[in-house]
Amino acid sequence: MEQQPQTYRFHWRGVEIEVIYTPLKWGVIAHLEVRSIRPERARLPITDTGYRSHFHTPGTVEALGGDVVAQVIAWLDEEARKPEWRRYDNASRQGELF
Repeated sequence: MEQQPQTYRFHWRGVEIEVIYTPLKWGVIAHLEVRSIRPERARLPITDTGYRSHFHTPGTVEALGGDVVAQVIAWLDEEARKPEWRRYDNASRQGELF
């Protein structure tokens, strides 16, 4: 049995993000969709295209407290600490001359 999707919107570092979480899809798996809304298709540390589809074991989000937004923010923050994102973030703020 499929459970109804839950939609959340929040801001992370100046980007409006929409998350659609389906706790049980097709009766066998959980699904999380993350997309940047404003600016549209803005790059995020978890996706270059502004969209990420992530399937995982049902109950994973709930086992970690059930707060979908907090868990996505923690995921974004963790990935944003990686050197490749830090380089991208610094370059996008400064602009490139060449």
